[in-house]
Amino acid sequence: MKSAFTSSKAPKAIGPYSSALRAGQLLFISGQVPADPATGHMIEGDIAAQTRRVLDSIGGLLEAGGLTFRHVVRTTVFLADMSDFAAMNDTYRTYFTEPFPARSTVQAARLPRDARIEIDAIASYEPDEVMARPLSS
Repeated sequence: MKSAFTSSKAPKAIGPYSSALRAGQLLFISGQVPADPATGHMIEGDIAAQTRRVLDSIGGLLEAGGLTFRHVVRTTVFLADMSDFAAMNDTYRTYFTEPFPARSTVQAARLPRDARIEIDAIASYEPDEVMARPLSS
């Protein structure tokens, strides 16, 4: 069974998709851009400020789903300019603790609303004990 939800701490979806969708033990968070949740307008600022806005939106959706950044197992970061990677990475690391989620970072020719960054995430409702077990070979 699937259930969708939103958060006042994240901008509303601008198309026919769910901002966050729980399916079984996974929470899928759609790509978030640096839009102010109250106005829907893109924020000003450098890539660090825009990364914070995106991750704050993801945090709001995680919270609405009863989770935290600790539950995130996978993210994808889309950058309009790969030269923003180091500054994005410095900000990104302040939201997560080890073990860090698996991640891909790619440069996109153009992002929605001409954003400089977009991040999506997958989080797990699995108990920490299960997640903490080492992989066997």
